[in-house]
Amino acid sequence: MDNLIPVNYETDQPCVSARDLYEQLNIKTAFKDWFPRMCEYGFEEGKDFCSKMSESTGGRPSKDADISIDMAKQICMIQRSPEGKQIRQYFLDLEKAWNTPEQIFARALKMADRTIDKLKTEKAALIEDNERMKPKEIFADAVTASKDSILIGDLAKILKQKGIDIGQNRLFQKLRNNGYLIQRRGPSWNMPTQKSMEMGLFEVEERTITNPDGTTKIRKTTKVTGKGQQYFINKFLYNSN
Repeated sequence: MDNLIPVNYETDQPCVSARDLYEQLNIKTAFKDWFPRMCEYGFEEGKDFCSKMSESTGGRPSKDADISIDMAKQICMIQRSPEGKQIRQYFLDLEKAWNTPEQIFARALKMADRTIDKLKTEKAALIEDNERMKPKEIFADAVTASKDSILIGDLAKILKQKGIDIGQNRLFQKLRNNGYLIQRRGPSWNMPTQKSMEMGLFEVEERTITNPDGTTKIRKTTKVTGKGQQYFINKFLYNSN
């Protein structure tokens, strides 16, 4: 009687296919009529059985159900047939083996393995989500920090907080070398290039300074706009050049 009816041990409780039981019991009534009649004996869907569609073997999938061992045993008794008696005994023997200390311990180990695998999967998913969210977090942080334009030295501090080992002088040098600031020494040194101004990365703040002798001069300061902060933070985090 070994493997008389395949038992699914992967669910919360062992179960069998209602169609497999139906076939082993040699029921003459059509399954679509027989099984609903069996369910009328007080069995509840979601507790004693779960309806499903059987796997197709080329034709249309058929209606089936996963039924608990307890439900299967009771159905066997209802049949009052030699097949029902034999299959019921088969289930009793399975339950006896299922509840041996060895089987209980094996199930506990299996459950622990499943829990560990689930936790590993969840942890991996969290790590993936965190990595995927980093650019958004960076972007959001930059938006928060960029309500006003800031000095290039302040941008260097933000980059430092983000893990980019760079100071103000090195940042100025990188911006010049990469064509964002003017390299030519003179009044325009460290002023934004035409390209970076068109990109909206910088703005130039002008202040009038009055000298002790009454003369005045214009002092220009390059500042990084909100858009520029977003641009450079993301650029330096993913491209150190």
